[in-house]
Amino acid sequence: MFEPVQLRSFLAVAETLSFTKAAERLGLAQPTVSQHVRKLEMAAKRALVARDTRDVRLTDNGDAMAGFARNILSAHDSAARYFSGSAMRGRLRFGTADDLAITGLPRILREFRQLYPQINLELTVSQSDQLYKRVNAGQLDLVFVKWVGEAKDGTVVRHDKFAWVGVEQTVLDPASPVPLICYPAPSVSRKLAIDALEAMGRTWRVTCSTKQIAGVLAAVRAGIGVAVMPSSLVPEDLTVITKRFDLPPVGDVDFTLIRNPWRTPRWWMR
Repeated sequence: MFEPVQLRSFLAVAETLSFTKAAERLGLAQPTVSQHVRKLEMAAKRALVARDTRDVRLTDNGDAMAGFARNILSAHDSAARYFSGSAMRGRLRFGTADDLAITGLPRILREFRQLYPQINLELTVSQSDQLYKRVNAGQLDLVFVKWVGEAKDGTVVRHDKFAWVGVEQTVLDPASPVPLICYPAPSVSRKLAIDALEAMGRTWRVTCSTKQIAGVLAAVRAGIGVAVMPSSLVPEDLTVITKRFDLPPVGDVDFTLIRNPWRTPRWWMR
């Protein structure tokens, strides 16, 4: 009943309150936009736009149509993506480092689902070293991991630096061991933190060991100790305390995508 092209022109008018600006936004001629709106009004059998020599405004029916138009176009676009000729089918076994999952991963997965709705996604969240072993063993198709040192394979998505993190009220006695919150060995961030402390002659003790980033953050927020994590992953309620307590630099880290070197990912074009 209502054509998408007419709805798009009407929405552009509704949002700009100008046929001229709507035409510019859509890359159409102004008479074309006016024609689309007239045809939509004929289909609705209602006046949707009131216009005079000075301004443009929506009628009550126009306000209602704007809401319907957004819903209709959203459904139309979703269907177009789903049934597009480039749609893929199959399975993607994707792994991500535990702490990287707290970044923009939900948004990335949401956009992936919108683009490839027919791919079954198998998500594995673990530590980087375990994911690296699994992708090279052919058990995963693609992994997003933290990589220390020059990447031997994969694509670097972001370069970052490790930082010491604690609550704002953190107090460290220079004469006492540094209370360390970390992943179990052989965690890379754990090893780098301990090596850095020992290199400058600082003693340390593990006050909390946990396998999940949620545990690390909970322990830091509870004031049990301090942790090492990439600077860009530090939550707003925690504080970088590296300089405050003259803690040693820990090093750089790259967020890296690594593909299974042995197999073609298990999806195919249809």
